[in-house]
Amino acid sequence: MEIIYWSDYACPYCYIGETHLKKAIANLNLTGQVELEMLAFELDPEASKEYTGTTVERFAKKYGLSLADADKRIESISEIGRAAGLDFKYAETRYTNTFDAHRLTKLARQHDAKLADCIAERFYKAYFTEGLELADHEVLTRIAAEEGMDESEVSELLKSDKFSDEVRLDEREARRYGVHSVPYFVIANKYAVPGAMPVDVIERILKDVIKENQDKALAEQGMSCGPDGCKFES
Repeated sequence: MEIIYWSDYACPYCYIGETHLKKAIANLNLTGQVELEMLAFELDPEASKEYTGTTVERFAKKYGLSLADADKRIESISEIGRAAGLDFKYAETRYTNTFDAHRLTKLARQHDAKLADCIAERFYKAYFTEGLELADHEVLTRIAAEEGMDESEVSELLKSDKFSDEVRLDEREARRYGVHSVPYFVIANKYAVPGAMPVDVIERILKDVIKENQDKALAEQGMSCGPDGCKFES
């Protein structure tokens, strides 16, 4: 089974949603049977490559809140993250542009799907737990090297525009699908799941997909006749 999903590293619900999805997969003993692929989606393509202010200040300005109310709203999201088992420190994040992080994820994916997944996990952790800036090339290079990527290859990528087209293609595809917010999951190229759903809800969805596929397989095995003749019971 393949699950693709649009996500951004600066999106708290993306980190939470992916974590819920992986827990649901593990709970159903589907680990190794589900292929995940993250597609790029920038919440703000115009975000600065330099840190310009705290997340609380940015929240207050964006949503028209007082600093105190912004802090409360951010903390409520962090509590959801911690309930998912994550060391979630949303108020301490350092918001910057995520385009290069998405490009680097594409490079990792070119090598190995598992590597790309590991890189994605580390970028989320770097942002939401460690308070690191994902536009910082030194941060990206260090994380990639820690996950086993070739440092010189990573450095070469970050100095170029390689994989820019692939990231932009993901974003165009998101618009074509009508995706305006993330996370947005597509299961088995058929079922759309918008938003960070609870683990039990995802489990029910996955069970339904598996059952439908099993029913389809049984139907295809049944005796039938067509233009080219009939199937015979062996």
